Amino acid sequence: MDTVKPMARPHQTLQKFMHLALGWICVGLGIIGAVLPVMPTTVFLILAAFFFTKGSPRIRHWLISHPTLGPPIQNWEDTGSIAPRVKLLALSMMGFTLGAAIVFAAPIKILVIQALCMSAAALYILTRPNA
Repeated sequence: MDTVKPMARPHQTLQKFMHLALGWICVGLGIIGAVLPVMPTTVFLILAAFFFTKGSPRIRHWLISHPTLGPPIQNWEDTGSIAPRVKLLALSMMGFTLGAAIVFAAPIKILVIQALCMSAAALYILTRPNA
């Protein structure tokens, strides 16, 4: 006897599509972040894995199983840890970005906001366990 799969409700289909689209956007931003020193990579990949949980478990599995992209996501999901090399890279890029803003004479108001935001992010990164 044939079993008929119930059709997905329209809002479920839209929700799945949105999770899938947001996941791919985050993967794209993560890859851009791997090339550009001023954008993060791991944060976007962790977000992509989150979105793919509901959008496409198959793509999520591919992402977390990827030999290059997967380990930072798995470290974060398993223990909330960040590899020391990644911490150093993140802090270096923050310092480089703030230094560039100073060199290019950004307004003091912008420099203060940037320094405060980066300090908070750096503190968060430094307080995570090492992978």
